[in-house]
Amino acid sequence: MESRTAATRFMAEAAALARIEEVRSMATQDFKRNAKAGVRAMWALGDYHAFATALVWTVGPELVSACGIGSGQGVLDVAAGTGNVAIRAAEAGADVVASDLTPENFEAGRREAAARGVQLDWVEADAEALPFSDGAFDVVTSSFGAIFAPEHKAVAGELLRVCRPGGTIGMANFTPEGLAGTFFELLGRYAPPPPPGPPPLLWGTESHVRELLGDGLDSLELERREYVERPPDPEAYCELFKRTFGPMIATREGLRDDPERLAALDSELLEFARRSNRGAPEGPAEYPYEFLLVVARKRAA
Repeated sequence: MESRTAATRFMAEAAALARIEEVRSMATQDFKRNAKAGVRAMWALGDYHAFATALVWTVGPELVSACGIGSGQGVLDVAAGTGNVAIRAAEAGADVVASDLTPENFEAGRREAAARGVQLDWVEADAEALPFSDGAFDVVTSSFGAIFAPEHKAVAGELLRVCRPGGTIGMANFTPEGLAGTFFELLGRYAPPPPPGPPPLLWGTESHVRELLGDGLDSLELERREYVERPPDPEAYCELFKRTFGPMIATREGLRDDPERLAALDSELLEFARRSNRGAPEGPAEYPYEFLLVVARKRAA
């Protein structure tokens, strides 16, 4: 009798633990879905194409050249935004798919591509779960995009999975030691807590990239480079961020009911812009941003 009671108690406890784990898993999935919806909405704010073309548009051709993208290659650009890399790859003659979690930016990309006389496909896609078959692309790229997905291992696994054996993976990743590290540290002190996971700028460290991609590669080239953002002056630089850059707009919206903190953010942003300016006094302002250029060759079959 005692053994039957103990067995019954054990089964009841096991069932309760299983239910707790089920609820915990459902809560985790709900949290992830809500977090991704929030990220999508954040990057849809403002005018990302205006931001990208004004400040980071020079990096796209650099990544296309580094990856040796040319005519007839199949290219996937992950977290493509409005096509900084994707459109340049199409101009080089490649067959290109531009994917991004935020399809609200695709229309601006389509207009830019049409103005440049190229065509490419635009696909809504999560960098952590790409909707493409194994080995579907000759080259897979991402410029300051996939690094913002919270699950780095999942992203690395997907970049490797959709790249064909012997193909190329190319990335441009902000370094934590560069100016982007200072900027995002400032913004992070005023923004809501980020989703759990390693910080995006860890993708800008050589050891992290080796750990994430190394086992699946024949070769891995890592080089620290710099590009320069050139607004007319520090004040215009701040206004551009406030008007066009989704994370800045979302953070300022979140402080709407706290005018003192909003004013503190604006003051710190302007101080950052003036302190970091390396341009001549007569202008334009110049902001050198360091990034890690990644060119990886996936192991042949």
